[in-house]
Amino acid sequence: MSLPQRDDAFLASLGRIYGTYVGGFIAFVAALAILEQMGVPEQIIGYLFVFFTLAVYAGIGIVTRTVQVSEYYVAGRRVPAVYNGMATAADWLSGASFVGMAGTLYALGYDGLAYVIGWTGGYVLVAVLVAPYLRKFGAYTVPDFLAARFGGNLARLVGVLVLFACSFTYVVAQIYATGIIASRFLGISFEVAVYVGLAGILLCSMLGGMRAVTWTQVAQYIVLIVAYMLPVAILSAQKFGFPLAQFTYGAVLQEIAVLEQDLLTRGLATAETLKPHLAPFTSLDPLNFFALIACLMIGTASLPHILMRYFTTLSVRDARRSVGWSLLFILLLYVTAPAYAAFAKLEIYQNVIGAGLEALPQWIYTYGKLGLVDICGAHAASPDAVQAACAAVPGNDGVLRLPDLAIDRDVIVIAMPEIAGLPYVIAGLVAAGGLAASLSTADGLLLAIANAMSHDVYYRMLDTRAPASRRLVMARVLLVGAAVLAAYVASTRPADILSVVAWAFSLAAAGNFPAIVLGIWWKRCTSAGAIAGMIAGFGVTLFYLAMTRYGGMTEWFGVKNISAALFGLPVGFAVTILVSLLTPAPSREMQALIDDIRKPSGGPLMHDGPL
Repeated sequence: MSLPQRDDAFLASLGRIYGTYVGGFIAFVAALAILEQMGVPEQIIGYLFVFFTLAVYAGIGIVTRTVQVSEYYVAGRRVPAVYNGMATAADWLSGASFVGMAGTLYALGYDGLAYVIGWTGGYVLVAVLVAPYLRKFGAYTVPDFLAARFGGNLARLVGVLVLFACSFTYVVAQIYATGIIASRFLGISFEVAVYVGLAGILLCSMLGGMRAVTWTQVAQYIVLIVAYMLPVAILSAQKFGFPLAQFTYGAVLQEIAVLEQDLLTRGLATAETLKPHLAPFTSLDPLNFFALIACLMIGTASLPHILMRYFTTLSVRDARRSVGWSLLFILLLYVTAPAYAAFAKLEIYQNVIGAGLEALPQWIYTYGKLGLVDICGAHAASPDAVQAACAAVPGNDGVLRLPDLAIDRDVIVIAMPEIAGLPYVIAGLVAAGGLAASLSTADGLLLAIANAMSHDVYYRMLDTRAPASRRLVMARVLLVGAAVLAAYVASTRPADILSVVAWAFSLAAAGNFPAIVLGIWWKRCTSAGAIAGMIAGFGVTLFYLAMTRYGGMTEWFGVKNISAALFGLPVGFAVTILVSLLTPAPSREMQALIDDIRKPSGGPLMHDGPL
């Protein structure tokens, strides 16, 4: 059987393959639940969850390994829309979304919805302004498009620099999330755990490139969405007799509002320390709220590792359909995250705040030992540590007050099953889902970095005669190098996951969006204009982010650095337009090509052969 025939047979059997995978996964979870009831230690169940899922992902990566350039870079451009939608959703639903989203909504309440709105709305921009036209162009990478559209390697090089900055920042957050999860469920230190997660990432992506990553991400999406929705569905069924928490959490919000008043009345919280869950603009003022939404929306439409997923579809039409499927699969998690946060806050307000210090639940100490839960200003590593810390706090009478408890927002989802007293197998399932989310996004990000360096820098700029085998070796070497460097940075414990991710979105938005959108929609946009705009927009954003975070610079107009693109974006657009108008217009051939990009009919304008 020839290679195309084998590929056709594989695509035709996808439903059966993944149906079998789902059945096997359900049976595996049921078997672990039985083992828990038989008295198997929790740590053994945790090990089984982590290693079984990593083994499955690695197995898919090995089975789908390839030595073909088009398969390695764009999965042969044969991925059906629905499966590309699932893979894109897994690529998108990162450790930040899985681990950090509900925790941010728990901490910020209403203001945390800025993340949900921004990230969901961004896919509208992807569908309307970007994805179909990049697929019609037919490039391998975003820098590939920039080089072809703006004629030369300078645009390619600037595109690679922007890609590396935003993708590397983002991948650090993913490896950080794997470290949190692995350290909890494998009983190892965080610094070691990040490298355990790294091994899983490399096994998934190194051998098969985009081909392996695509089919691994489909499997990872199934795990992460089940793991995310099941705990809150169980809680909703227990409390309301109805498992769809998305429809019942309105009643939970009402209970939280009553408990908030009760905490104030009993002196367990003060107006300064209690932020009403439903009150808007308590953490973000209106300017920062809407600025964050805008930066996340535009950043979504600019992230190279997301845009490159639409290079893998069969046609331009499938690219459009793929965006729709992506949005549906992403929406399943994003409409669940607010419910997750609400149920977690209800459990903590009901069963933890107001409890005696000697009667705190075990999960407090489990995560306190990892430095993720503090009580009275000290890590809650043991009952004695908690008692000693609170004895030194004026006014503490042996009862846990709201200001005494500090929970790392990134631990809310992972700890939720234990907070709610659910079976440990559910906690293990959530850990497996968190790992799937982090690994899938890290795979896509590292692949974007490695592909850009091997294809755009090495092959297109340094050695244009390099054979396919050498190009793929370079891609794999660079992937490993970027991964190890990212793991090292993650081991230093940077800022909370969601903040790190927001920086990546601002960098991508300011560096890529003006050049990509104007390159597609404005024929008069010139090479000099695009390059100058990318450098100016990216430079302003990076300067603002770095100086406000590390240089002690005062925020401009009170805008937080997670929305740094609010300054870089207009600069990027303005410089691109101004320089384009001051320089000669693109050739007639290029302008005709841009017209063709915007026509739905016809095949790709670039072809795999010359690339």
